[in-house]
Amino acid sequence: METNASVVRSAAVTTNTVTHGLLNPEQASQFLRQTFEATPLGPLVRHELRRSKSGTIDKIGIASRILRKKIENIDANADGSAPTLDPTTGQITGYRAKPHFSDIEYACTAARIPWEITEETLRENIEGQSLEATITNLMTTQLGVDLEDIYLNGDVDTPATDPDQLFLYQNDGWVKQIMNGGHVVNSTNNPMELATYYRALQAMPNKYNNGKLRWLMSPHRRQAWELYILNQAVENGGIITDKRVENPVSIPVVEVPAMPDDKILLTDPRNLITVSTYGVIIRKTTEGKEAIMADKRFYVIHLDFDAIIEELDATAVVANLPPIFIA
Repeated sequence: METNASVVRSAAVTTNTVTHGLLNPEQASQFLRQTFEATPLGPLVRHELRRSKSGTIDKIGIASRILRKKIENIDANADGSAPTLDPTTGQITGYRAKPHFSDIEYACTAARIPWEITEETLRENIEGQSLEATITNLMTTQLGVDLEDIYLNGDVDTPATDPDQLFLYQNDGWVKQIMNGGHVVNSTNNPMELATYYRALQAMPNKYNNGKLRWLMSPHRRQAWELYILNQAVENGGIITDKRVENPVSIPVVEVPAMPDDKILLTDPRNLITVSTYGVIIRKTTEGKEAIMADKRFYVIHLDFDAIIEELDATAVVANLPPIFIA
C-alpha cells in the first residue's frame, strides 16, 4: 500500500503537457464537496474560499456586560454622569457600545496528487473505460482523508527522519496551533478518568461552553474511554447509560481517524477553518510525446489550503496521553 510520502514523491507531468481536462466550475464545486464529505470532521468545520494566496479573514465581536443604566433625559456616560465636550470630535456624546474588529492571518500552501494510467489497463480491465472514473473517485476520497490528516497534524518543523515528513511539513495543523496557543491540559496518571474531561472543559472560558463544543478524538481513544467507563460500572455495581459513554461531561464525541491517539481536542468544530483560493482542480492529458510513446493518460489534482483557528481561546487539548493498552 502506498504511503502519504510515496504519493507526494510520485512522478508528475509538467505544465507544458497538462493542457486538457480542466473541470468546469460546477464540476469543481462538486469535487470539492465530495472531498469534504469523505471524512467525519470535514462537513463540520468551516471552509473559506479567498482570492489571494495569503491575507487575513476579518472577525467582528461584541464584548460582554455592555448594558448600562438609563438616566432620564441625559445621554449619560457609562457611570451615569452627564457627558462633556469631546475635544477630538467636537461632540457631546455619552456612553456607546462598540464592536471589536480583528483578523486571522492565513497563507495557503499549493499541493497536488499526480497519477497515470496506461491505455492497455483501460482496455483490458473488467470495468473498461469506467475504470478511469473509479480511480478518480478513489483519489478524491483519499484526498479528503489526507486533507483532514494534514489539517490536524501538519507541522512545518517535522524532522527529515520522519517517514511522513514530505507530507506533514507542508503546513501547520490545528493540533500544533492549539498546543502552542490554546488551553493545554496534561493528562494525569489515569488519563481516562472523568476528571480529565472536566479539567479540559474548565481550562476554557465559560463563555465558550455554549452547547456547541465537541470532543475530537481518535477511534482508539474513544473505544478506550468506553472500556474504562464500562469497567467502572462493573467494578462499582452501577449502571452507565449510552449517553454518558457517548457524551463525556455532556459533550458529544466526534471520532476522527486522523486524530493522534495521545491527544484529545475540545472546541466548536466551526471554530476550525480551512482556507483555499480555488476549488479542487483535476487536469488530465492523453496528448504529447510522452503520452503517445508510453500509451498513457496523465492526471494531476491541484489545490491549495491552509488550516487556521478563529479563536484559540475557545480551544483546549488534553496532551501527553500514554499509549492505549488493553490487556
